[in-house]
Amino acid sequence: MARHHNRRSIRLKGYDYTQPGAYFITICTRERAHLFGHVVDGLLELSPYGAIVREEWFKTAIVRPYVRLYDDEFVVMPNHVHGIIWIVGDAVGTTDVVTLGRGAAALRPCNHDDHGMTSDAATNVAPRSLGAIIRGFKSAVTKRINIARQSPGGVVWQRNYYERIIRNDRALHAIRRYIAQNPRRWHWDRYNPDRMELDYPDHAQMRPQNRVRHPVR
Repeated sequence: MARHHNRRSIRLKGYDYTQPGAYFITICTRERAHLFGHVVDGLLELSPYGAIVREEWFKTAIVRPYVRLYDDEFVVMPNHVHGIIWIVGDAVGTTDVVTLGRGAAALRPCNHDDHGMTSDAATNVAPRSLGAIIRGFKSAVTKRINIARQSPGGVVWQRNYYERIIRNDRALHAIRRYIAQNPRRWHWDRYNPDRMELDYPDHAQMRPQNRVRHPVR
């Protein structure tokens, strides 16, 4: 008999995910399938499907003017992606927000980091919210990959994604470093089924009790 897991959101209760801010996102493929490429000597060689993922990620900022994405804040891995999504509000009058966010003063200081696992299967996703942005990205990638591999209705992604609200510049710089180093650390990556040991990424800077546990599949 198939086991059915209760999928629930552990987003920060009451948090408005449409408001301007920086969000660290991880999205995995279904059953952690290696669709997007291979890591060779610490460098990722993208597959055609991985190239689609990268194209659609940055296309998001074109079709959604309230989103900013940067090349040094995104990485495609064999079975997952890491990226930072900046929600900056309306396209007009947001230049200062983006500039400061890339510098030292835009992120609000905080004594903790809000993070969790969210299901994007809910039907009540608010327009222009983080959930809506990710749903659109995943849908566009799935459509293109299914056309390429001639598999109508095929599933590319797992239903959940992992999120973290970036509250301060220390966390921002650590996450950027983690993203840049991700291919070189593939042998220790928690998403690698052949990892040498579990890698708790330094970007999180979490206390042990605050680590996010991934769902048992």
